[in-house]
Amino acid sequence: MTDRRDFLKQTGAAALALHLRFPTIRKNGRYLYVAAPGIRNYVEYGGVGILVFDIDNGHRFVKRIPTWAQLDGSAPENIKGVAANAETRRIYLTTPQRIAAFDLVTEKKVLEKELDGGCDRMAISPDGTLLYTPSFEGPHWHVVDALSGEVVARIEVGSGAHNTVFGADGTEVYLAGLRSPLLSVADARTHEVVRTVGPFSQPIRPFTANGSQTLCFVNVNELLGFEIGDLKTGKMLQRVEVSGYEKGPVKRHGCPSHGIGLTPDESEIWVSDGANQCMHVFDATQMRQIATLPLRDQPGWVTFSMDGKYAYPSSGEVFDVATKEIVATLEDETGRQVGSEKVVEIQFVDDKPIIAGDQFGVGRRGR
Repeated sequence: MTDRRDFLKQTGAAALALHLRFPTIRKNGRYLYVAAPGIRNYVEYGGVGILVFDIDNGHRFVKRIPTWAQLDGSAPENIKGVAANAETRRIYLTTPQRIAAFDLVTEKKVLEKELDGGCDRMAISPDGTLLYTPSFEGPHWHVVDALSGEVVARIEVGSGAHNTVFGADGTEVYLAGLRSPLLSVADARTHEVVRTVGPFSQPIRPFTANGSQTLCFVNVNELLGFEIGDLKTGKMLQRVEVSGYEKGPVKRHGCPSHGIGLTPDESEIWVSDGANQCMHVFDATQMRQIATLPLRDQPGWVTFSMDGKYAYPSSGEVFDVATKEIVATLEDETGRQVGSEKVVEIQFVDDKPIIAGDQFGVGRRGR
């Protein structure tokens, strides 16, 4: 990096002031990568780009990584999913039009490709070699070579492809369509659906899974709460409803609860409540409702830091999981409120990524 005098000569005092206020990423640390626009294509929640926040420094804004410039004046593309792998040094974004990858060290775009039927919320294999990429609410998933971008298989499900979770051990992938009450389970070696879980009471919306790949926790249409399925037997096990709150109109997604996460230690389940603009927290051992947390905007997602200390609802608050208190709010370089349903944690040592989290609030026991 140039010293301060060279920086001043090259960019001027204003740029230097911005640099000092928002320093570059340190060689060691944990960072939250926030894809924007990550709430539909609404730029008011953080503009366009990948926004980076320093987890160990009060979730302070660090930088904005450019993604796509809207040179023709058209509306920006909604980011549909985010995934990352430290070994390959890549972070991936999907939009309804394309999939793209950026190098986590150089921050340059290294892959961009349009897929037949578009793209929705994908998942990456633990070894970083494969992306299971749903078409944009279409009939199929593409299995994509994560390095080359080439399609290696196509899985026809016909469910309205939407959300995807890779099992922790990399052997199974869970495929949810927003027009089906069945969760499809694919073999990650043969790329074939081998069984289904459910049916649940309504079509599946966001969902998550535990680390041992025995249980799934799903939001479904018309339910303020969630349902639980057995990933091994395929049976629906339990329906859990939020108590003390009523369903009501929501601004986005069309269902009462759109967003569910399992804390990494699998002790709690956090579930979104769109109409009442809050998160409800359940003890996962007893399925007992233990807290309700008001938010600054309607939530549509929730995930957690890998160590389980922080919860990240899509409305942009940062909660201390233990105390249930807000410890920070995400704001960009202009002080604008940031919110996104597509965030992932990445840890660095000696300026290199060493581990990446997941956009879903997945369980991490036994990983």
